[in-house]
Amino acid sequence: MVSKQGTAGHTGSEKLEKVVIRFAGDSGDGMQLTGDRFTHEAAAFGNDLATQPNFPAEIRAPQGTLPGVSSFQIQIADYDILTAGDQPDVLVAMNPAALKANIDDLARGATVIVNTDEFTKRTLAKVGYDRDPLTDDSLGDFVVHRVPMTSLTLAATEPAGVGKKDGQRAKNMFALGLLSWMYGRPIGGTEAFMREKFAATPEIGEANVLAFRAGWNYGETTETFAVTYEVAPAALPPGTYRQITGNTALAYGVITAGQLSGLEVFLGTYPITPASDILHELSKHKRFGITTFQAEDEIAGIGAALGASIGGALGVTSTSGPGLALKSETIGLAVMTELPLLIIDVQRGGPSTGLPTKTEQADLLQALYGRNGESPVAVLAPRSPADCFTTAVEAARIALTYRTPVLLLSDGSIANGSEPWSIPRVGDLEPIDPGFEAPVEQAASDASPFLPYARDPETLARPLARPGTAGLAHRIGGLEKADGTGNISYDPANHELMVRLRQAKIDGITVPDLEVDDPDGTAELLLIGWGSSYGPIGEACRRARRRGVAVAQAHLRHLSPLPANTGAVLGRYRRVVAPEMNGGQLAMLLRAKYLVDVQPWTKVAGTAFSAQELVGVIDAALDGSVGELEQHKAFDARARATYRTTGGHR
Repeated sequence: MVSKQGTAGHTGSEKLEKVVIRFAGDSGDGMQLTGDRFTHEAAAFGNDLATQPNFPAEIRAPQGTLPGVSSFQIQIADYDILTAGDQPDVLVAMNPAALKANIDDLARGATVIVNTDEFTKRTLAKVGYDRDPLTDDSLGDFVVHRVPMTSLTLAATEPAGVGKKDGQRAKNMFALGLLSWMYGRPIGGTEAFMREKFAATPEIGEANVLAFRAGWNYGETTETFAVTYEVAPAALPPGTYRQITGNTALAYGVITAGQLSGLEVFLGTYPITPASDILHELSKHKRFGITTFQAEDEIAGIGAALGASIGGALGVTSTSGPGLALKSETIGLAVMTELPLLIIDVQRGGPSTGLPTKTEQADLLQALYGRNGESPVAVLAPRSPADCFTTAVEAARIALTYRTPVLLLSDGSIANGSEPWSIPRVGDLEPIDPGFEAPVEQAASDASPFLPYARDPETLARPLARPGTAGLAHRIGGLEKADGTGNISYDPANHELMVRLRQAKIDGITVPDLEVDDPDGTAELLLIGWGSSYGPIGEACRRARRRGVAVAQAHLRHLSPLPANTGAVLGRYRRVVAPEMNGGQLAMLLRAKYLVDVQPWTKVAGTAFSAQELVGVIDAALDGSVGELEQHKAFDARARATYRTTGGHR
């Protein structure tokens, strides 16, 4: 629908259900801040939204190069959405590198807004452009707006009295002002934010405000942009909402678990991308009984966290990538001592250092089995940024109730992405009883001795006793424990008993049944996933159903133990496909455990699935052409062909 209420050469306002916008530029161009501010205003306006930042791997990536491009994608809509979108409808490119790195992701007819001041012979040659794409008709499939953002920003910021360098840095605010005008975003919040952010250097804050206004006014007065766009607020369930990233939601969940259990929270950790923001956020909340300890390495971090658990606190550690491998020995110690410990792993591309800023789901098998001996732990995975809060609380509840380490598997896509979060009411949250043993009176000489490895008949959890509690002295350590007494034992029968008891304790954790989204109950195909694949799978199923294709979806939050009805769910469908960002780990587990032909559909590109590629998987599965061998043969052939044609090296 187009309104005819236009001015100054504008033809009117067009109403959209959704739009996908990507800001892209050098890592120093402030694209993450620009996207974050646009996100805040969209959230305040009431749109549903989902975001996906993309960072260079280098801390100081070379300017003007393809590896140095930083981007931020946001989808806003007037209905509930599940992903940050497949293809951008609008690309804001601050330089040639940003254009070249992102142009192939756009659909035909998309809008491209470029900062023409950065398209010089030097910057074009730096990324391999032989000719200027703004003048050689290579962008003929797109609606291109050429805007001299740098020079316009310098002119706008001159009254603030800042230098040329500081003036140029504000060009991201010019871009934000222009996009805010195009999509009817409020401007007061951003102006207040910039003044507060630069309160110590008010001239810089004023320069950013002037650049922001200049971008808005450029859109308002130029005839280049004929139409503005309106994306109405979404009809979300009643509640109080805020925008939240996955890492922030995990931190809030940990804080809440401490409050619900009445325990001090101790985070022992080592900074590592993309998990570091959990440390940053928790360090702000000392008033809620949070202690954060930045250790010298991953081993010291988890050792301190386990020590805190021994002392009666809620011990937490966070990591990513190779950090989980370094923590494995202490996780095994927590299994042997049967102490509550929360390990948060924000997965990234591997192996080794791998792709520090890119996403992956390849730590599942390591989380389940990556320790010496039989060392079972509980494993959970949130499905979205907002779901991180609930999953963190649940993980802490399991750790404290069952006296076990719990691994929480987030990933880079969830950690850095954001969406609206309905803030829960405190009164609706169930308390967590850590169940510490009370002191024992020493007067009676015939009092029964404390048995630190006696077990609750329901949960098989052993009793917890704070060090120094009267009458509750006991042995702790990594050597095998005797059943009941906890004394060191080398007895073969006792070892087998304890191994099986520890496994039975994990197997007996109460988890909800696996829910299936199968609207008509007629689907023959089930897509099953875990972690951040939830959004793309869900959106793909929506699109398929709109075409009349019957497809079911199920999603696992609890990966150890699996829901009791998992096998029954899998057995109801003629075809089962498991999309995941690894080599097929969940599919292998489900096939081995339930003897069901679960076909993996895998991706290890450092990027999340798009909904459209999973629509293709649905279609292929239903016509029988999707399968493990077909996909892997295609990848294998492509890899071998590349290897041959390049003489063995890229």
